[in-house]
Amino acid sequence: MIQLSGGSDYTRCVAISTRASVFEMIIPGILAIVAPLFIGYLLGAEALGGMLVGGICCGFMLAIYMANAGGAWDNAKKWVEGGNMTVGGVKVVKGTEIHSATVTGDTIGDPFKDTSGPSLNILMKLMTMISLVFAKKQFYQLKAYDADKWYYAVIIAAIFIVIAVALTCWMRSQGFGKTPPELNVVADTEMESVKKLEEERIPLNSEL
Repeated sequence: MIQLSGGSDYTRCVAISTRASVFEMIIPGILAIVAPLFIGYLLGAEALGGMLVGGICCGFMLAIYMANAGGAWDNAKKWVEGGNMTVGGVKVVKGTEIHSATVTGDTIGDPFKDTSGPSLNILMKLMTMISLVFAKKQFYQLKAYDADKWYYAVIIAAIFIVIAVALTCWMRSQGFGKTPPELNVVADTEMESVKKLEEERIPLNSEL
């Protein structure tokens, strides 16, 4: 992020992360559509209903966990910065390791409570709507491993696997989410510092 000129290209940094995250969400998005169809064609309407109940229950509990945990991490940073924490009679201030830990928690907590948790509501609605659209015409009175439609599930699963594998291989070959080599100034500087310290380090045997 830090360029040789001394400035910081925050726009480029955000663009790299945003582009990678959008492509990374393609596979989970397709899975939310494919899963009800796969279960419905393979095991029938009753099994699909059970999957939806399980998905809603698990999604609800996970969403509550994300909201509470994210809020706790977020408020921990504010609480420490407000001078409310003391360790050994000493007030914890900015710049300490404890404050750095709360900053890390705040970085994770914000998307936890603001994006990841609420997005589970959309996931549950999407799976339910897909099921309702196909329920009457396709899954109604359909038994498990129906002789006429069970292979639909195999075709859907095969198409999803091909898309997922191809997209994953392409993203890895394109280096999604990785910092371009020309912008990796900080990492190069840190590596040079580590090598210099290793060269200057005195072996323990020589002290004995």
